Amino acid sequence: MKKVLVEAKKRTNISKSSTKLLRQKGKVPGIIYSKHIEPISIEVAERAIKPLVFTSKTNLISLNIEGQDKLDCIIKDVQFDPVTDKIVHFDLQGFDAKEKIQIEMPVQLIGSAIGIKEGGIVQHNLHKLDIECLPSDISESITIDISALKLGDSIHVRDLKIPGVEILNPEEAIIVSVTHPKVEKEPEPEEVPEEESAEPEVIGKGKTEDKEDKEE
Repeated sequence: MKKVLVEAKKRTNISKSSTKLLRQKGKVPGIIYSKHIEPISIEVAERAIKPLVFTSKTNLISLNIEGQDKLDCIIKDVQFDPVTDKIVHFDLQGFDAKEKIQIEMPVQLIGSAIGIKEGGIVQHNLHKLDIECLPSDISESITIDISALKLGDSIHVRDLKIPGVEILNPEEAIIVSVTHPKVEKEPEPEEVPEEESAEPEVIGKGKTEDKEDKEE
């Protein structure tokens, strides 16, 4: 897999005012971690890091820090502005070509499932998988062909066999399935009890009438 070259500068001033000024100049602060070096605070041009963040693919990065040797790394974490969604900070994880690393790998579905013609819908449950492998075994994404999936079929983590790659998610986890569409039940009308016919109240006058009869 080809590496993307990213130019960076080492940051010596990491104060809030300096960071704010940095972003105003179209640059983004970041940091690179690695087992073999101390963490390094860096800055890169926003236009250089943005395409590597807003993508569904995994990218290997060759980080060229001014005055130092190039470092191989991947994007580990990104922080965004809650209002503008602009990148405000990023973390890079350095790696050695001979050591396995753990990363998230995006899942890409291809093909049209048979189950769709049977009235089903495709449910994509896991859009990323946690994997462990050597850097040489990293690909842009994990591709799954769903063409043969019928209504009621599923693909679990245990069904994937990728040479050199260990998937860390639970084996029983469902990645994609073809299910019946959910049918929302219409609310049943409430039963309105029939109103009992209101009969006029009859006031008993029997005793009064009897008394009047006796007086006559």
